[in-house]
Amino acid sequence: MAHIDELLALMDRLRDPERGCPWDRQQTHVTLVPYLLEEASEVAETIEEGDFEALPDELGDLLFQIVFHARLGKEAGRFDFDTVVARICDKLVRRHPHVFGDTRFASATEQTADWEARKQAEREARQGGRSGVLEGVSRALPALTRAEKLQRRAARVGFDWPEAHGVLDKIREETDEVAAEMAAGAPPERLREEVGDLLFSVVNLARHLGVDAEGALRAANRKFERRFRAMEDRLAGQGGLEAVDAVALEAAWEAVKGQEK
Repeated sequence: MAHIDELLALMDRLRDPERGCPWDRQQTHVTLVPYLLEEASEVAETIEEGDFEALPDELGDLLFQIVFHARLGKEAGRFDFDTVVARICDKLVRRHPHVFGDTRFASATEQTADWEARKQAEREARQGGRSGVLEGVSRALPALTRAEKLQRRAARVGFDWPEAHGVLDKIREETDEVAAEMAAGAPPERLREEVGDLLFSVVNLARHLGVDAEGALRAANRKFERRFRAMEDRLAGQGGLEAVDAVALEAAWEAVKGQEK
């Protein structure tokens, strides 16, 4: 059976200065970031599609990225794979005193509050005792996910809408502001700002409804792809999408939607 040591040995060979792979030898922490994000996204997509046959392959690709970064850390004399494992083990024990210690919580809510307090204390320790409410929310996250995390942090100190209907009213307000800027012939940077405000409010609504905005948009993307391809198939006998007018396109689109329902 394959073991983590085998993967670490493969990584060593790939980075070997003389016998390794030229592409792998050229990589740095920075150049690997897009691949790390891509592999994490593919894991999420595989889970959402329920393709658990493919999940081990995708998790392996993600694990390889972690091993790669650990190897680069080792070469620079900063850390190695054992350091990575030790850090996460220490963190899990530290953040689960109710499992590995004598602490008891009355509810899951109380346990979550303790978890967040411990994370905040860790952030403050890294920042020399100073840490704002929004510190530590990675800028590399997908924009929808980061918006939700920022909003959750703000909500912990009471900066939040009391209920979802207020957020819905805010979305209508932001939509009106986009329309007003459009009518005034606003420049692209103004439209970008207003559309950004609108998207941020939509994420806020999703959060209040208990909906993962990033996952919801991925599902909407898959639905659009599925319906668009079905529309292409439907119109193939008429010369394809380019051969028909907007009325025929809309009719085919509605027909595909009707079939799904």
